[in-house]
This record gives sequence, C-alpha cells and structure tokens, in this order.
Amino acid sequence: MAYAEVLTALADPTRRHIFEALREQPRTVGELAAGQPVSRPAVSQHLRVLETARLVNVVPQGTRRLYSIKHDGLEDLRQYLDTFWSDVLSAYSAEITRRMQDE
Repeated sequence: MAYAEVLTALADPTRRHIFEALREQPRTVGELAAGQPVSRPAVSQHLRVLETARLVNVVPQGTRRLYSIKHDGLEDLRQYLDTFWSDVLSAYSAEITRRMQDE
C-alpha cells in the first residue's frame, strides 16, 4: 500500500504547497521556505516526509540540496485511484445495459 504513504504525505497542506511549488522548477530549502509560513527547519522536515513517500528527488549541489518532483512518485496513487474509476465505468456500463433491456 505505497499509495497510503503518498496520501499521508500530501494530507498536510504545507507539504502539498511545497510539493506544488516544485512543479514549477527544482528548488532549494531556502527557496521553498521563502514562500511558506513555517521555518526552514520545518520545510526540511516536510521535505523528508515527501522524500520518504518517494515524491521528491534530492540532488546535492555543493552546500545546498536541490529538490525536485519525482515524476513516478504518484504512480501508486494513480493506480489506486484508477481502480475506483474502473468501478465507476463498470457501474455505468451495467446501468446502460439495464436501461436498454428495460426498453
């Protein structure tokens, strides 16, 4: 249930905001903290949670660490949500079949 880690990581609004900020471009902790109402150490902790959930990559650059979105990090969540979509499509198909038989 790797999708559960992703859901847990993204459940926090600050982590979601940090994750969304990384969509634009890779950033350092300092750059991410500049747009947050929390301290740099708190942003670092949030980034560790995102990294543990396999949502971000970290690349050391000298004394800094550059964070970026791990593009396949949402795959487990996507597969999980797709199961619900399949259920919806099956139910829709069954309803159409039922209505056609009623006619």
